[in-house]
Amino acid sequence: MKEPTRVHDRHAFDTLIDARSPAEFAIDHIPGAINLPVLGNEERRIVGTLYKQVGAFEARRVGGAMVAANLARHLQGPLADKPPSWKPLVYCWRGGLRSGSMTAWLRLVGWDAQQLAGGYKAWRRHVIDTIEQRSPSLPLVVVCGATGSAKTRLLHTLAAQGQQVLDLEGLARHKGSLLGALPGVEQPSQTAFETAIASVLERVDAARPLYVEGEGRRIGRLTLPTPLAERMRASPCIELQASTAARVEYLLRDYAYLGERPQWLADQLDPLKPLHGNATIAAWQAMAHARQLPQLFEALATLHYDPSYARSQRAYFKAWAGRQVVPADDLSAEGIEALAQRVAAAWPGGAATAPA
Repeated sequence: MKEPTRVHDRHAFDTLIDARSPAEFAIDHIPGAINLPVLGNEERRIVGTLYKQVGAFEARRVGGAMVAANLARHLQGPLADKPPSWKPLVYCWRGGLRSGSMTAWLRLVGWDAQQLAGGYKAWRRHVIDTIEQRSPSLPLVVVCGATGSAKTRLLHTLAAQGQQVLDLEGLARHKGSLLGALPGVEQPSQTAFETAIASVLERVDAARPLYVEGEGRRIGRLTLPTPLAERMRASPCIELQASTAARVEYLLRDYAYLGERPQWLADQLDPLKPLHGNATIAAWQAMAHARQLPQLFEALATLHYDPSYARSQRAYFKAWAGRQVVPADDLSAEGIEALAQRVAAAWPGGAATAPA
């Protein structure tokens, strides 16, 4: 009897097919999978209601017709050009009827289709296990620095130079600060965020540094997995030190799009009223409406972010006292390029060739 196909076997297949509904797929899915639902969102609701109110037979009778119609559409559409040698791996929620139905039909056509044992739930367990097992030994180097010191841009430059990077803000689709929400961009679900993290951790070379930005426990509405957060807290730190003028100039470039959204920007400042008082926030909101970003960013940096920065870093990162301080006076593209080279050269295993 053939062994069941497990999560670790997925790379041996030509295509990963997620047979769940589009709504389930949107929440999270195995990276690289395509969504070919055997039941659409509304169809799944109808079948579920029938199962509860009428019974399993009626749900399967009605659902079976829907599944057959959807499979026919997939065979005539996205699967129409697949060669006889094509080898897909199919999964649904638990590895049950939905993926089983699709796998059976694909095999009847003549393809060597397989069903993922345990379905998405097995994948979810893999993600949790990967983060729990790999986090304690990650070779992390935590990049810290006051607001506007170009930490994220430094990570991107390190990655372009061939270094290992875990870009948590990129995976979270959020810049991690009061103004970190990206206009018009939704954050992923918590499970999709964790899937993205696990996908990076799977590829980490433990003999080389893995650079990560110094984050708190939350990035927007998402929460860092506890094992990863604890490893970050215990890891060595680099602190980028840049002047207020250099930081404000960088922020003006990095957040230039906020100049076109004055009302949105002003609204983001409302939660600061208990900390700074109505009068101060009203003044800052007036700057936002007047598109006076240089004045606003300098006020936010010096009066809101900077006062608590050193205290919070000292309390959160256990190795803060032994951090390596790196001057970052030039935050232009060329300056960050040179900064990345200096940072990489300072850590054992950090020297790497830029990708071709």
